Amino acid sequence: MHRIYFKVIPVFLFIIALFPAKTVQAALHNPARAYADTIKGIVRDSYGMPLPGAQVVVKESGQVALAGTDGRFSVFASQGNTLHVRHSKYYNFTHKLSGRSSPDIQLSERFIYPAADTINILNGRQSVSRLLQSTATVYTNQLTTSPSPTFLIGLQGRLAGANILQSSGLLGRDGSGIFFSLRGQSPLILIDGVPRGFSSLDPEEVESITVLKDALSTVLLGQRASNGVVLVTTKKGQPGPPKISFTAQTASQSLLKLPQTLSSFDYATLYNEALQNDGQAPVYTQPMLDAYKNGTDPVNYPDVDWYNTILNKTAPASRYNLNMEGGGSTAKYFVSLDYLNQNGYFKTSDINSYNTNAQADRYLIRSNVNVDLSKNFNFALNLFGRVQNGNQPGVGTQSVFSSLLRTPNNAYPVLNPDGSLTGTQSYTNNIYGQAVRSGYLSDFSRDLAADLEMTRKLNNLAEGLWAKGKVSFNTSTVQTIFRNKSFAVFKYLPGPPPAYQKFGTDGDQVNGFSVGTSIKYTYTELSLGYDKQFGEHSFNALLLANQQIENSGSQLPANYSTAGTRISYALHNKYFAEAAMSYSGFNRYKPGKRAGFFPAVGLGWDISKESFVSGNLNWINALKLRTSYGRTGNADIGYYVYNQYFADATAYTIGATPGSAGGVEELVLANPNGTWEKADKFNMGIDASLFSNHLSLTAEYFNNKYFDLMQQRGRNSTILGNDYPSENIGINRYTGTETLLTYQNSLRGVNYFVSGNVSSIKSEILYQDEVIRQYEWMRRTGRPTGLTFGYISNGFFQSQADINASPKVEGYVPVPGDLKYRDLNGDNIINQFDQAPIGSEKPLLYYGATLGFNYRGFDFNMLLQGVANRTRLALGDSEVEFQNNGNYQAFEHHLNRWTPANAANANYPRLSVGVNINNQVPSSFFIRSADYMRLKNAEIGYTFPKRLASKLRLSSLRLFANGLNLFTSAEYDRLDPEYFGASIPVQRVVNAGINIKL
Repeated sequence: MHRIYFKVIPVFLFIIALFPAKTVQAALHNPARAYADTIKGIVRDSYGMPLPGAQVVVKESGQVALAGTDGRFSVFASQGNTLHVRHSKYYNFTHKLSGRSSPDIQLSERFIYPAADTINILNGRQSVSRLLQSTATVYTNQLTTSPSPTFLIGLQGRLAGANILQSSGLLGRDGSGIFFSLRGQSPLILIDGVPRGFSSLDPEEVESITVLKDALSTVLLGQRASNGVVLVTTKKGQPGPPKISFTAQTASQSLLKLPQTLSSFDYATLYNEALQNDGQAPVYTQPMLDAYKNGTDPVNYPDVDWYNTILNKTAPASRYNLNMEGGGSTAKYFVSLDYLNQNGYFKTSDINSYNTNAQADRYLIRSNVNVDLSKNFNFALNLFGRVQNGNQPGVGTQSVFSSLLRTPNNAYPVLNPDGSLTGTQSYTNNIYGQAVRSGYLSDFSRDLAADLEMTRKLNNLAEGLWAKGKVSFNTSTVQTIFRNKSFAVFKYLPGPPPAYQKFGTDGDQVNGFSVGTSIKYTYTELSLGYDKQFGEHSFNALLLANQQIENSGSQLPANYSTAGTRISYALHNKYFAEAAMSYSGFNRYKPGKRAGFFPAVGLGWDISKESFVSGNLNWINALKLRTSYGRTGNADIGYYVYNQYFADATAYTIGATPGSAGGVEELVLANPNGTWEKADKFNMGIDASLFSNHLSLTAEYFNNKYFDLMQQRGRNSTILGNDYPSENIGINRYTGTETLLTYQNSLRGVNYFVSGNVSSIKSEILYQDEVIRQYEWMRRTGRPTGLTFGYISNGFFQSQADINASPKVEGYVPVPGDLKYRDLNGDNIINQFDQAPIGSEKPLLYYGATLGFNYRGFDFNMLLQGVANRTRLALGDSEVEFQNNGNYQAFEHHLNRWTPANAANANYPRLSVGVNINNQVPSSFFIRSADYMRLKNAEIGYTFPKRLASKLRLSSLRLFANGLNLFTSAEYDRLDPEYFGASIPVQRVVNAGINIKL
């Protein structure tokens, strides 16, 4: 080894001697300066504005520089050197120095942000490194890829712990048909910290959406903390020149999975068969069947495909957004204007001077202004307004789709020979008449929100002390104008002579007005905070008091009042503790029993800061263990349940002759002891960042016990002649795990990412005062909440011998082709004692995976989303044949019903007209898998080079195309697995747009 040194040192000294002394001295003092010049440049964001805080690294020397507030940086480098530019919210950028000495570098915004420095929580922000609460967050750039009018749909598959399903495609309804579950509960929506009921927001105005899942994160809400929180934070202005962004989009919408109805010939054939199965004579003769089959007489023997007759294949939608932000050192602003138009699918007629199609027009305005009135005093004003105008046919969109689902193709032709609407005594609502001749309905939604917030730093009293006051006013009103009218239908009688039989009245017009909902919220809040660093000790404290008064319709005001505190502590930034508590009241309980105490605590440990990790495992950047436990409340138990109510009545009365007007009746019995529901919540998790922060992991386990749940006793008696009240008796438990794994990196100029989350949740009824059930398999206690019960199918009765050898069905005489069921108690009788769980008892799994890349202006991302271990009972109008005494539709799957000739291959029981009390009851035969995996969202875009955009006097120009509900894989695919037989299917949306930044 010494010999090598002796050989190398003379060579090194000889090389030094070849250079001037000053150059050698400079190189020894700062090796990065050898052969280097001073390179000055600027880093810009996607708007072309200066980006402060960007890190610039010279690859060859390792020198690091940070961009200043003006985005400018200075490094020592040589031509041909490579600069690596990094920022937490932007993709890494590599720039090779060439002839230009002043590089102008523009970064592209990341699709998935890595762990940010801070995150939004209740009443403030928290350092991620110290965060003990259970949260999950998405940001604007993910939300804007989803062409949906409500941000809730944009969250599907993106947040661990959040299960979101859409069961209806009804236009113009805020959150219509959306099921949002956060760890099994329906969460409270807060917008900028204030409880608000609307979800129809413009994604462009949203900075981030964070779900708060454990007790520690929500306990400050007191009696509204149990169900979790969706915390929406809108954008605020940033210092700098005005940033203007304009986005224009146009979309084509189409309905997913319409029911497959039968042709008139198949319908009539099966109807005859069903009548014969029921012991009745057929009603369709062979010549009638031939006429249906051949289509020779469409007036008397119609075959109308009602879906294609009434609905267009596609419907257009468009959207325009203009927003601007900026400001100086004193005042900052963000302003957004948004317009959305969605058209429905109904065909219209020129006979009307008004629109009968379903349509929704939404106008949004957002203004967030933040002003520093002095060095220590800040004033913020947030204004939001929404105007939404909707239109429907006079009978309503829901009624038209219900008729489409239920009306057979042979019920009647669309029009008679003389152009009048057709109908019969059984079918007086001609669907075409419902769509275009029933007038129209117009509904108007108006929302206004105003937040005034003032913050005062009190450093003159104590460094880090501050006080804040907040007042918020919100109002929401939905009004409907009725311009609907009746129409008559006519049955064509061929004669001779031809005649028409009239049903109903024609032209009676109804002009009406109603206020559907009218809600006003007033929210006030005072808080006092203290943030201080004492050497290796970090301390944060918060005191707050708030009150929200809600006026809804004619109800008395609901008054929520809460006082709380939160204290967090960190030692060496690796040991953490946090405690929070609230004292919360609600005015709808009995006086003296309106308020309760709700505490929560949390502990954490960042192992990566320990020397035995940081010194040996440098691939671990962060590794934090955390846990929390607390008690929360839920005030939603009913309207003044401690009071006994009476109402006007004409039945059993007090104070009048029975059956006469003027008396009163006693409503449901009061519960003077009714109080809030409660939950004890335990959460533990691990957060890790590995391999130079390229890989991040969050994994959690939760165990939540909900008790004092309001339920009606099962063991009650009707001897009172009244209903028992709901009482605080129920106990449920929800347990589960959640995992989020994200990997981001760059390879040869390609920035790529993949992120996946999976959640598992299991529910259990620990106690309910259920009715006496003789057998264990009948009991609900100990099983999942909402579990479907019914008979366990054993296939079909194949013969009379099979029937004779099987248990008897109570109250029914089966015939071959009927469903047969398992005799669970062995008494040789099939009755209610043989009903058992038929739905899935496995933990519900829901998951999402996002992946994509960015390369030389091109960007692509896609989202796969799905659910597993989910079952549904399929017994609705889209599944069962000839309901409503035989007047309803039948479907293609009924073609493979049981018949003697098809006994071996049948997958549906023999047909019946009307209700069959054996075949059409809840049973495992009608349990369908509702599992699915869906290409929920995909987007591809191209951002033109900066030099080209500059020629157009633009900071950025981007073209993009995206889609919603693009492809679905499901075991049960007769209908869409989300809407599953509801009247109005959900939609597929294919969208294209342009974004211009100035």
